[in-house]
Amino acid sequence: MIILDGKKISNEIKEEITVEVLAMKERGEKVPHLAAVLVGNDGASLTYVGSKVRSCKKIGFESTLVHLPEETTEKALLQKVHELNDDDDIDGYIVQLPLPKHIDEEKVLMAVDPDKDVDGFHPVNFGKMALDMETFISATPYGIMELLRRYKVDTEGKHAVVIGRSHIVGRPMSILMSQKGKAANCTVTLTHSRTKNMKELTLQADIIVSALGVPHFLKADMVKEGAVIIDVGITRVPDDSKERGYYLTGDVDFENVSKKASYITPVPGGVGPMTIAMLLKNTLLARERHRNKG
Repeated sequence: MIILDGKKISNEIKEEITVEVLAMKERGEKVPHLAAVLVGNDGASLTYVGSKVRSCKKIGFESTLVHLPEETTEKALLQKVHELNDDDDIDGYIVQLPLPKHIDEEKVLMAVDPDKDVDGFHPVNFGKMALDMETFISATPYGIMELLRRYKVDTEGKHAVVIGRSHIVGRPMSILMSQKGKAANCTVTLTHSRTKNMKELTLQADIIVSALGVPHFLKADMVKEGAVIIDVGITRVPDDSKERGYYLTGDVDFENVSKKASYITPVPGGVGPMTIAMLLKNTLLARERHRNKG
């Protein structure tokens, strides 16, 4: 069994980006600038955005955090989005989800300029991804594909089962893994919470990508010997014995499933770090595109 170490690979990618940024500086070029919009004080979002800002600093990017209060109106947030669209100094930006319940997430994401949508959530970018055109690929699926590529996991002609149909992970993963290319060429089955014969399908799978958000959903008796397991789920489980008052766990019963898997991602330290690394890679791509346009 081989651990797919997202922390290690993400650090390699950050080092590669750092080299490119240093070369940009030496040529006297503008370095990439990533902005993040955070509304409210959701704990997980604060942690995630803080990690992005630290990563930007480490690799030589410029970064801007736009932190708005919980009571910010939809109109005010849309105004801020339009300002970022028009700001030539910003190469790419993200609007951190979830947003407060009084704000229409779809309306906000639709307002983001697709050329600055480094999260890859805008329908224009999702559509290009589905058509196998160059675009910003949603950072989590992009990170998973890169992890499979760098570990040279054999995916050719394999049966991949994706658990979860979200627009952010499940659906794009099912498309990317079925396309031509490295870490792809799979026959893909997309499953979800309403799938009747889940265990029957996962037992057939050579590769399982679980993005359901249900702790320890995938048990050892649902996995065949030698399967590749990608655990996208990350849930905070309350635990008073821990200093933080919780521990993080994934969709997979790691202790038991790992005994049968050929490759497996840990939680934390698997898919999570790759998501941030690929967001940075998308921002670098955005800077290169803007330079070529200008």
